[in-house]
Amino acid sequence: MRIAIIGSGGREHAICQKIYESKKVKKIFCIPGNGGTNSIAKNIQIDLNNFEEIKDFLITERVDLTIIGPEEPLVKGIVDYLNQNKLYVFGPDKFCSNLEGSKIFTKKICEKHNIPTANFKIFKNEAQSLEYLQNKSYPLVVKADGLAAGKGVYICENYLDAKKGVKEIFGGKFGNAKEILIEDFLYGEEMSFFILYDNVSFKIFNTAQDHKRVFEGDKGKNTGGMGAYSPSRLNTKFLENKIVKKIIKPTLDYLKNENGKYIGFLYAGLMIKDDEPYLIEYNVRMGDPECQTILPLLKNDFVEVLKNCMNGTLNKLELEWEDKKSICIVLASKGYPQNFNKNIFIENLENFKHSNNRFIFHAGTKLVDKKFYSTGGRVLNFVSIGSNLKSARDETLNLIKKLNWRYGHYRRDIAFKVIKN
Repeated sequence: MRIAIIGSGGREHAICQKIYESKKVKKIFCIPGNGGTNSIAKNIQIDLNNFEEIKDFLITERVDLTIIGPEEPLVKGIVDYLNQNKLYVFGPDKFCSNLEGSKIFTKKICEKHNIPTANFKIFKNEAQSLEYLQNKSYPLVVKADGLAAGKGVYICENYLDAKKGVKEIFGGKFGNAKEILIEDFLYGEEMSFFILYDNVSFKIFNTAQDHKRVFEGDKGKNTGGMGAYSPSRLNTKFLENKIVKKIIKPTLDYLKNENGKYIGFLYAGLMIKDDEPYLIEYNVRMGDPECQTILPLLKNDFVEVLKNCMNGTLNKLELEWEDKKSICIVLASKGYPQNFNKNIFIENLENFKHSNNRFIFHAGTKLVDKKFYSTGGRVLNFVSIGSNLKSARDETLNLIKKLNWRYGHYRRDIAFKVIKN
């Protein structure tokens, strides 16, 4: 098979690596890819918003399957566009992608189908929002409706926090805002729950716990994710059944009834309280960095999994997982998620290689004259697999220390709620 992967982050490098391990693959293209994918695939520099150029490339190169990694092309309808041109694409259509593209879209589904979630209100302007917030108890959550790269959510401890969030959102920080979402703060512990769906049946695709705050102890600003571990300590068969019955199935039934076409990963960000699940948000793709910590645990040939998903035969496939723990720690640029420098040389990175239980997935890198340079906020993902999370984390931290990139920042406490020092 000839496979193309759309995207340039750590998630896409992890997907690329898993596909590279399959004997069914003849050629891999990454559009645009990064410094890490460069060694196992051919990077192609095409603007992700240029659907026509992507289509032309896929046809010219006789690509059998295209995998869409990031959310923005999905929300903008790349799957619909490529399908219309008779190309096979792994990812949901534009309608289904509204689950991530509009938080309000998802909240209205929850309201209509009694899916457990935080109580919420929708407002169309700043004045109405602020009037409502003056008489509320805190903490509260203020959310931008559309895509915001994981940064459009404000956890507000008081009215001034909330006012700032409202003003920034309606002020255009995350694009033109026609509506805003204000919801009650949910107490509990977060869990990332993944399924693989072929528009007919679905398979649970493991669980993880993400750490979004930039500093240790879950302090500081929200980021795209500073690390994750898998599987989540919270998951049980009892809880899993509740999640599927109360959250996943009603959502998939709604999409089906509305003639949506969903082929791909669905990620439910959940809050678990007293063994009850509440939906925080949906992502219509694998999470990042959850993908980097989940995929190495998969024992199946990933290309075979994808083929079954494309053919609507997931029900014939049994997913197999390593009975181990996996942890991912993100090495970010100093200053992330605010101001940080780019194009910084990463010395000795070329000497770090994958092994059976150790991976370095590139997220924000480029390769120039056989040297790696940083290109983004989240630069590298260090992943280790072990019999327990403590040993896996120790191994991961040793790898980062061995690289010793002085322009980087990372958390040493990923999975701190599970690991007892």
